Amino acid sequence: MKSIFRVAPLLLTAALIVVLIAQPSAEPNAYLVFYKGEIRVGVDASYAPFAVATADDLFGLEIDLARALGAEIGLPVRFVNLGFDGLFDALRTDQVDVLMSALPIDPARSGTFLYTQPYFNAGLVLVGEITSMRDLPDHRLAYEYGSLAESEARLWLRRVRPFDLLPLETHDAALDAARTGEADAALVDYVAARLYLRDQPEWGTNLTYVSDTLYAMVARGDRPAIAARLDSALAELYANGTIAALIDKWL
Repeated sequence: MKSIFRVAPLLLTAALIVVLIAQPSAEPNAYLVFYKGEIRVGVDASYAPFAVATADDLFGLEIDLARALGAEIGLPVRFVNLGFDGLFDALRTDQVDVLMSALPIDPARSGTFLYTQPYFNAGLVLVGEITSMRDLPDHRLAYEYGSLAESEARLWLRRVRPFDLLPLETHDAALDAARTGEADAALVDYVAARLYLRDQPEWGTNLTYVSDTLYAMVARGDRPAIAARLDSALAELYANGTIAALIDKWL
């Protein structure tokens, strides 16, 4: 009988291990991931409409998104307003848990830092009746002089038959040209296009991505649990439409 009672606990332990292995792994407690009991978000609140500082508050697309992530994870969010040049130093020295400041994914920083899945694509878009750069030959393309759009336009001049270039002083001027028919299309970044179209609701035109500039949050490379937890929360906010609604709100 004694041997039975000695073996039974071992059998029970083995059974529990099998059950635990068979169960999907649960996410770690949020307080173990964010050990300060809050999510410290580093921002440069000088870039509308993503983050802007007032005398007593912060507002913008990324501010709302960070708060939505905090609600999804179940922790309060504390914003740390930093100059752009100090963002990565603040993350490296543990002044913040994560950066959210219109930061494009940079493969050169991988390893030292971890990027979450992107939450916004600020790439170049073609605006107008033409919906592909391959359809530009024999048409006129407007863009802001000296911008990334000009570099992209000249790159496409080497890929397809010639088209006319119309460099203008601002991206709004390029969009004006496309809207009034001076140009057949404009090439601008997605943010500029959305803000312009918000003020020109009567212009029912097309927006087509030409290149990607993906904004993501950044965590320290030695704290992968933070990036993983934010990724999980982002996936939920994508699924329930929160991210799309915030983009529509601010753009």
